[in-house]
Amino acid sequence: MNQSNTYKRHRFPPEIIQYAVLYHRFNLSHCDIEDLMSQLGIELSYESIRLWCNKFGPKFAHRQRRKHQGYGDTYLIDEVFVKIEGEQYYLCRAVDQDGEVVDVFLQKRRNGKTVKRFFKRLLRKHGGEPQKIVTDKLRSYGVAHRELIPETIQNTLQYANSPLIFRTQWS
Repeated sequence: MNQSNTYKRHRFPPEIIQYAVLYHRFNLSHCDIEDLMSQLGIELSYESIRLWCNKFGPKFAHRQRRKHQGYGDTYLIDEVFVKIEGEQYYLCRAVDQDGEVVDVFLQKRRNGKTVKRFFKRLLRKHGGEPQKIVTDKLRSYGVAHRELIPETIQNTLQYANSPLIFRTQWS
């Protein structure tokens, strides 16, 4: 879809809409964006910004994902328990060495089968095995590591997934 059809029937030019949606990407509120735009001499309402973010935000995000160069070769993997509507769930998250979230996985159970499913998703998303993974000493990680990615180095040292220690150990 070309740009003229995308922004058809909008009062403001595409550049202004793109700036407003880009500012929203950096966790600014609609009112903050309204203030920033007024400092640039552009008067618009926060409601317009909200509508633009809802309409164009997913399109911009999709375009960015297509241009994504890939993740690093080291993953920090950790889990936490969360309660959703009174029920306890297991949330597992993988972050690469640059701090970019690779994948998040929410399950009812915390066992080897769950971790293996998470690792399989990671491998699919990464397109191959990472060189290193940093995990805690949860036994399920060891099982999934041995069965799915035995060539990958696994670091289970205490505090290894701390950013400061992580940089000094792997750099």
